[in-house]
Amino acid sequence: MPSVYLDHGATTPVRPEVVEIVNEYMTTIFGNPSSTHTFGRTAKKAMDEARKRIADVIGANAEEIFFTSSGTESDNIAIIGAAYQHKEKGKHIITSSVEHDAVLDAYKFLETEGFNLTILPVDEYGMVSLSDVEEAIKKDTILISVMHANNEVGTIQPVEEIGRIARKNGIIFHIDAVQSFGKLPIDAKMIGADLLSVSGHKIYGPKGTGFLYVRNGIELRPLFFGGEQEQKLRPGTENMSGIVGMGLAAELAVMEMDKEKLRLSKLREKLITGLLEVVPDISINGHPENRVAVNANISFSYVKGKELLHALDLQGIAASSGSACSAALDTPSHVLIAMGLSKELAQGSIRMTLGRENDEEDIDYILSVLPPIVENLRSKPQSYEQKEEKEECPCLH
Repeated sequence: MPSVYLDHGATTPVRPEVVEIVNEYMTTIFGNPSSTHTFGRTAKKAMDEARKRIADVIGANAEEIFFTSSGTESDNIAIIGAAYQHKEKGKHIITSSVEHDAVLDAYKFLETEGFNLTILPVDEYGMVSLSDVEEAIKKDTILISVMHANNEVGTIQPVEEIGRIARKNGIIFHIDAVQSFGKLPIDAKMIGADLLSVSGHKIYGPKGTGFLYVRNGIELRPLFFGGEQEQKLRPGTENMSGIVGMGLAAELAVMEMDKEKLRLSKLREKLITGLLEVVPDISINGHPENRVAVNANISFSYVKGKELLHALDLQGIAASSGSACSAALDTPSHVLIAMGLSKELAQGSIRMTLGRENDEEDIDYILSVLPPIVENLRSKPQSYEQKEEKEECPCLH
């Protein structure tokens, strides 16, 4: 039985060349970058080179890159650090209804701290309206956070335009770029980011790595204390071997981006077209064109997504219901609900995210296995009551 991994939105396998360099810096060049002896200086040099590699691929300066343990930590440092640092200027903060929980939960925490929160709605494709952004701004607005590409449906937000709005109003703008880095061109200054978060394990780098871009001149209040590392913004001994690996992974991801985008776009279209031809009562979620190439989020009427994922897993196919951070929760996706899907359709949706290892044989296998699985699940008596009265949902094809 083939083994097909279609959950690259959750994590990616570490590239062999990255494994090699990580192993070298875990076993041979293992010094603490803060130490002043030869071992430490050698480690610091490698870390500084990784910092420059990352800065170069997003059009930033090396001193604007801060290493963290994950995209979640980067989001939290950016959002909470900015809000605390600038609360004397105002306490109004803005985000969207389709953000990752790392952003939404940070905003909700700030709400308990006395900040005033506006959560922007989205249209049926998961897009934020620029007019809604402008209308939400108040005299005391200090922070806007909108993701670059949605982690569940792949829709690309108009971040460059939102950045211009934020700059015009003197508001700090944070972008969660965890799902877009290595898939879309990112020039931090061009898109108007003051703060930008990225995770290493989404780009074929090691888990436990991430970085935060902080534009020169933007001040954040530290959330951690006890060391001089990362300009005191993120103290604690750095994950030096992981950072070196992430630096290489970031450079390779951007280098191969255009080629992979074209290849994966074709695979995704073959998958979507094939399923629409043979499986009735399905719809595609997200923007039909303005989306990352790797994402296919599909709603199956009269099917429970949890059961569908389990049946696919038994056939060697790994997919997901959305964010891995909330996959264990038996609740409908907040992203799909925000886009207007019914609870039943949202719970009948799965996300398939393609990656470097996938090829046409994988798509052919899915197209041969998935239709009979869906037919079998729909024939079971526990099918949704909606089978009697069909729910409408936005279909993009």
